Amino acid sequence: MRPTARLLTGSALVVAAGLVCAPAYAGDSDGLEIFPSSAVPGGQVTVNTAACGDGGTAQGDASAVGADSFTLAPSTHEGDAIGQFRVPSSAQPGTYEIAATCAEGGRRVTGDLVVTLTSQRQPVHPRGSVKTGVGGALGPDPVQTAAGVAALAVAAAGGTWLLHRRARGDGI
Repeated sequence: MRPTARLLTGSALVVAAGLVCAPAYAGDSDGLEIFPSSAVPGGQVTVNTAACGDGGTAQGDASAVGADSFTLAPSTHEGDAIGQFRVPSSAQPGTYEIAATCAEGGRRVTGDLVVTLTSQRQPVHPRGSVKTGVGGALGPDPVQTAAGVAALAVAAAGGTWLLHRRARGDGI
């Protein structure tokens, strides 16, 4: 009976700790969300926040990265205010603070934008042949390819001849 009581007590403590910690996460949704969080110079960035309430607007400030101010307007996405700006082509790599101030109440929220020189969104596709040492039909040296084909042909002919002799009973 004791192990069952410990199990139930431990479970109750875990649930209670989860309930106590849950409100700490709820406050994070009122910050400034930046998509993509990592952008290249010249890239378009979307900013949204729920901090201004349903139907609220805000004035965005991207001067830290060298961009102009922008407006966040109400949207149908969960009562968020959404706006966009373009990262200047002269922006240097680094982390920049983007801010927005709500029109009503003057609440200021911030978020971080990372500027990089390489885009994380576009995959790089491999080109060319793989250097495995095996060669190929379109390999760099046609002489080696021809020698490999000849060696395979001789091996196939020899194997066929040996199997034919074995089937006749001549032995190997």
